[in-house]
Amino acid sequence: MAPKTKDSSLQTASVLAFERKLDPSDGLLFAGNWNQRDKTDWTPIVVREKSVRGTISNRLKTKDQDPAKLDAAIENPNLQTIDVATLPADADTLKVRFTLRVLGGTGTPSACNNADYQTKLLNTVQSYVEANGFDEMSRRYAHNLASARFLWRNRLGAEQIVTEVRHLSDGQAVATWNFDSLGFSLRNFDAPVTADLKELADVIAAGLSDQAHILLEIVAFVRMGAGLEVYPSQELILEKSRSKKSKTLYTVSGIAGIHSQKIGNALRTIDTWYPADDILIPIAIEPYGSVTSQGKAYRQPKQKVDFYTLLDRWVLKDEVPTLEQQHFVIANLIRGGVFGDSEKD
Repeated sequence: MAPKTKDSSLQTASVLAFERKLDPSDGLLFAGNWNQRDKTDWTPIVVREKSVRGTISNRLKTKDQDPAKLDAAIENPNLQTIDVATLPADADTLKVRFTLRVLGGTGTPSACNNADYQTKLLNTVQSYVEANGFDEMSRRYAHNLASARFLWRNRLGAEQIVTEVRHLSDGQAVATWNFDSLGFSLRNFDAPVTADLKELADVIAAGLSDQAHILLEIVAFVRMGAGLEVYPSQELILEKSRSKKSKTLYTVSGIAGIHSQKIGNALRTIDTWYPADDILIPIAIEPYGSVTSQGKAYRQPKQKVDFYTLLDRWVLKDEVPTLEQQHFVIANLIRGGVFGDSEKD
C-alpha cells in the first residue's frame, strides 16, 4: 500500500462548527421520601428568598487590620438577600430528573466553507471510528451517568444515591438500568464493567454512530435528610444593578433546576489523557483543557496537546496522534463548538 501523501495546499476552514452530540435538558428538582421512590407524585422544589446578616470574614488588607477599624467594620452588619432551596421538613430525598438525546454524525460539520477540508476531516474521523468505534468514550459517558456526577454539590454527603436510566422509544421505556451511584468513583473510570453499564454504554455508542435514535431519561434519587438544603444552579447576573440579591438560583416554571450546560459539563468530564505531574483526575473535554475553578489550562499549545494542534496535525499533515489523544480529539467533536481558523495570511 502506497504511503499517504500530504496535501500542502489544504487549509483549515475559516468557518467550521459542530453541533453537540450529547444534548441534555435542564434538570428539575423534586422532593419525597426514600421508601417511596416508585411514586410519581413527588413535590417540586421551589426557590425562596432569605435575608441573612453576615459577618466580616474576608481577608483584610494590611491597612484595614487595625483593631479599631476592624471593630468599626463589624458594627456595620453585612445584610444580604439570597435565594435558597431546601427539602420540606417531612421529605428526606432529592429527586433530579432530566433527559438526554444522543445524536449521530460525529465529525460532520454543521457549517464548513472548505469542501476539501470537510472531505479530509470526514475521512479522518471515519478511519478512527472503523478502528475504535465509540466504545471508550461511551463507557466513560455511561460511567458519569451511573455515578451521578451531574448532581455536583448535591452528591456530597449523601447517605444513598440510586440512579435510574431509561431508554425511551415512543414515550415508553424499552430498557431500564439501575445503579448504586456511590459505588462509582468520580476520580477514575476503573469501575468493573457490569452488564448494566455495558448495555448503557452500547446504547450511547449506537446513538453516536447513528445506528439508532437514542433518547434517555435519567432520574437520580439522593437520600440526604429531611429539611436539608439542596443546590440548584446559580444564575449569573450580568447587570448587578437589576438584582438586589447576592445569590439568585435557577428555576424552570417555578421549579428549582440545574442548567443543561452544567449537566453537559458533568457528562463530558472524561479527559484523563492530559499531561500532568501529579495525580490525574478527570476534567471536562475542552480544547485547552480549561478548568475555571482552578484557573488553569492543562492542555497548553506549547505542549502540542491542545485540540487545535492535534486536529491540524492529524487532518492537514497526516500525523496521527496517540490513541489517547485521538479519543480527546473525537470527544471535542462530540462536544461541539466553533473551531474555524479566522487568522489572515
